[in-house]
Amino acid sequence: MALASVVGNVLIVGTGGAVRLTKSGLGCPTWPRCTDESYVATSEMGVHGVIEFGNRLLTFALAAVVIAGVVAAWRQRPRRRPLRLLAVAAAFGIPAQAMVGGLTVLTNLNPWVVGLHFLASMAVIAAAFAFWRRTLEPDDPARPTVPTPLRGLAWVVAGVTAAVLVVGTWVTGSGPHSGDAGAARNDLDPETISQVHADMVFLLLGLAIALWFALRAVRAPAGALRAAGLLLLAILGQGLIGFVQYLTGLPVLLVGAHMLGSCLVWLAALAVLWSTRERRPAGIAETPQPHLATASV
Repeated sequence: MALASVVGNVLIVGTGGAVRLTKSGLGCPTWPRCTDESYVATSEMGVHGVIEFGNRLLTFALAAVVIAGVVAAWRQRPRRRPLRLLAVAAAFGIPAQAMVGGLTVLTNLNPWVVGLHFLASMAVIAAAFAFWRRTLEPDDPARPTVPTPLRGLAWVVAGVTAAVLVVGTWVTGSGPHSGDAGAARNDLDPETISQVHADMVFLLLGLAIALWFALRAVRAPAGALRAAGLLLLAILGQGLIGFVQYLTGLPVLLVGAHMLGSCLVWLAALAVLWSTRERRPAGIAETPQPHLATASV
């Protein structure tokens, strides 16, 4: 159920992107109702109403998944308080995200609020990811698997990834895909903010390469090295999609793929951060790790 929550949150980012890219952002012109008289889309609203209302229905399906996850975490024996807290955090993210989505409609797709809607999804994905990963671990104290400086570098990579996502919403807010023909833009120069975004992606790529080589140099566990490699592949793939969509005039299919790619890069960055520590049951002896013992040499 925890893994289903991660997948569901990524998919709803994709369907939310489809709402924007098909200009269906105001298919339901109000919230929480679809119209002033109806909670559901009507035939007079056409395909845009169907698309927007369909995305709202998916929120209920995702809510059912996360509630099931909370129930499963509460019923697990022995009781695991951290797991329960993460399950609740992931669950509460859904109504919070729905309220932000409602605010985007009530503000007529204000680009800053639309960006906040996407970033709220990234926060919920992070909570769902942590919930899922903790289901695979005991509740024993975490131990580092890499030297402290490299764990710090992993945090920097995650922070820069978050910054890239934030600036990416500014690029979106300056571009043509507003979600509705009458929606405002953020008045930032598209070329300038796109260049800033690209520069930050290059910074992230450089940091990810440095982290991968550093992990190899200290003979880090295979899991950490594999996670860093997957992050590199995700960044390169996302960068390629970004450049192609920019050079081809932002076709909707590539923009949608770029949105899903953002989720994968974010998840890959979180996986790298997670791989720099581990939890072992109290009865299992810790494997000697030469890279930790020699880290200060």
